[in-house]
Amino acid sequence: MKIKITKGQISVLIILSVLVIDQVIKVLVKTGMYLHENIRVCGDWFYIYFTENNGMAFGMEIFGKLFLTSFRIIAVALIGYYIVKVIKQNLKTGYIVCLSMILAGALGNIIDSVFYGVIFGPSVPEGYINSSLATFIPDGGGYSTWLYGKVVDMFYFPIIDATWPSWIPFVGGDHFIFFSPIFNFADASISCGIVALLIFYSNYLNEGHHHTKKEVIKEDEQQQTK
Repeated sequence: MKIKITKGQISVLIILSVLVIDQVIKVLVKTGMYLHENIRVCGDWFYIYFTENNGMAFGMEIFGKLFLTSFRIIAVALIGYYIVKVIKQNLKTGYIVCLSMILAGALGNIIDSVFYGVIFGPSVPEGYINSSLATFIPDGGGYSTWLYGKVVDMFYFPIIDATWPSWIPFVGGDHFIFFSPIFNFADASISCGIVALLIFYSNYLNEGHHHTKKEVIKEDEQQQTK
């Protein structure tokens, strides 16, 4: 007997999986590495580099911390509402998967912003007088308050680390790193979800999410035959 998984269950499974993976990685890095410590994983182009930021994805800092945290919470609520809506409309599974990845990534970073300042002690670079690894629920309290936690980032891919040729105007002689942002698993989930939406569902989005009854029946028949 085949067990049929609904689109709603697929969405929940994706969200929970991304959240668990994201938080496990962050907790291991935060409690096991000094701030700005790095571990070479593969050659000179892939490192685990522990850093924290107050801003949005890939370490960008544009607005105040409280605004960013509040914005994330509102955005997640709206995306969650929209996912429930498109599931009820029985839209394409792939489209729901992309939205679920975006929602899960946003939730992952919200957890850092809302809770990490309270449940973790400060992370200090090695070599400082007060250098220390972060501890979970320290006796003296966390390093900040609710909604003011820092987002943990760790994936660093300096694929090209070079210097611009001196003959190039304006930038000649400057140091150049291709893809310098440091990001986390939640950021990657958001980015993959957005890119997949643009590649596979751009027309679908532009058409106002019109999904004919014929398309729904065809997709259901394909799932049943698998």
